[in-house]
Amino acid sequence: QVQLVESGGGLVQAGGSLRLSCEASGRTFSGYNMAWFRQAPGKDREFVARITSGGSTNYADSVKGRFTISRDNGKNTVYLQMNSLKPEDTAVYYCAAHLTYSGIAQGRYDYWGQGTQVTVSS
Repeated sequence: QVQLVESGGGLVQAGGSLRLSCEASGRTFSGYNMAWFRQAPGKDREFVARITSGGSTNYADSVKGRFTISRDNGKNTVYLQMNSLKPEDTAVYYCAAHLTYSGIAQGRYDYWGQGTQVTVSS
């Protein structure tokens, strides 16, 4: 079992930056693939970024070049550094984990945090 808790969301102006954190409880965090998803009002949850247990990263086209996912296994934490934020980035951001799956399908991830709200004003 893995429990995930997101933090770091808030209100920021367009062009600004924000860093999200996801702290995981569990003894095997380093072995899990971690991902960030987001869900904007009235829209489906969508893939944002993922990082494998080996450190390989992948990003949605909409955030590539602006967002950076990273992890600190010593702190059981995965981060999402968000730069050059746009109003379109406004959403609830969720952290997810899976022991073996490392793709972009949200339905495959079996551990989820409660989400943290990110609001980007124009």
